[in-house]
Order: sequence, then structure tokens, then C-alpha cells
Amino acid sequence: MELFDEVMAYAGQPARTALEIGAGTGKATRLFARRGVVVTATEPDGAMLAELRKHVPASVRTVQAAFEDVRPGRTYELVYVAAALHWTNPEGRWSRMASLVEPGGVFASFGGPIQLADPAVAGAVRAARAPFLESDEIPSPDGTPPGHDMQWPGTELQRSEWFTGVKQSVIERRLTMSAADYVGQLSTISAYLVLPSSEREQVFSRITGVLPETVEIAADITVHLARRRCAQ
Repeated sequence: MELFDEVMAYAGQPARTALEIGAGTGKATRLFARRGVVVTATEPDGAMLAELRKHVPASVRTVQAAFEDVRPGRTYELVYVAAALHWTNPEGRWSRMASLVEPGGVFASFGGPIQLADPAVAGAVRAARAPFLESDEIPSPDGTPPGHDMQWPGTELQRSEWFTGVKQSVIERRLTMSAADYVGQLSTISAYLVLPSSEREQVFSRITGVLPETVEIAADITVHLARRRCAQ
């Protein structure tokens, strides 16, 4: 897959060991583990971790822990986060991250919003959710405007004393999914997760009501890569 190749090309050599932060149900875990990387997958939610364990190779080590609770001591050639970095505590984020990456090793963050490609369908969904949510977009954690050349977390990595060689790239993706799968994706987005459960059920019901059976999705992946400095 293009994402795996992008990370390994930046690394300059195959990464043999990796730590995943916020692995969820294991989509990124499978991508790296099936290409021969020995992955330690961390995830604070027990139910998600149980689901992950059903679908990953036996070589994957799983740990129920939030990023802030991952014990330093062992370092990895690659530490990566798939669409979960904004859940981590910003205080001490990069010194903690650096403590987990081998000197000269790679940090990778990747993800991006899923957006309806059909403007008419997108407009219908906006109208359906309007009584509950004005927007479901995740604002930049450090206030970087959407049109800026370098987006978060690349902006924070550039300011960090621990990392160098910050690179940003975009992998274009277009998907077709069922209406149910699209709503399932929405259910993982923080804007919906913070709603009271009764409102969340209502907004998903309203959105489902305006969707066709299948929807076209723009799901570009923004990739940020950086190298752990060898000396401080």
C-alpha cells in the first residue's frame, strides 16, 4: 500500500519494530504487521482492543494503555499514530514521543477527514445534522488555518527540539461505501462522540434518512513524518 511505502521510503530502510499509539480496531496495525513489521499496538479502550485482537497476526503484541500511560524504557524504530494523535495530552507530548523512538528512528502520523464527494448529498447531511452540530470537522489543535502549507501535527514537530526533517504529503483516496458504513465512520469522530447518547442516536438516524444506499467518499490521507534527533 502507498502509505506503507511512503513511511518506509522516508525511513530509508525497513523498520523492524514499531509502536502504534491509539490502535483502535487495528486497520493500520494490519497494514504494518502484514508487511513484516513487529508491531506493539496500544489502545486504551478494552472493547476496541478485543476487536483488534480478532483481526491481527499473532506476531502483534497488544497493550491496553493510553499514550500517557505507555511506559518508557523500550524504544522502537518506528512510532506511528493513525488518526488518534489529537486525543493525546499536548503537555509533554513530543518529549514523551521521543522517549519511545530510537535515535534516528521515525515518527509517523497519518489520517484525514472522510468527506462526501457529491455536493448535493453533503448538503443534505449538513442540513440533517444542523440541529445538533454546526460542523463535524476536527479543528486544528494548535490553531493552524486550513490553507497553511504545513498542517498540524507537522507544525508542532517543526517546533520540537526532539525531531527534525519534518515532511508532509497527501495520498489521494476515493472510496465507495454503504450508507451504514459511512455512518459507522461518523460514529468514530469526536464531534459526534461528545454528544449525549440520545442526541447522537437522533443525528445518526437523521443522516441515515437522507443518504442513498451507497455514497462516494473523498478520503485523502495526510501523512506527517519526522526523524528523532540522534543527539540533544
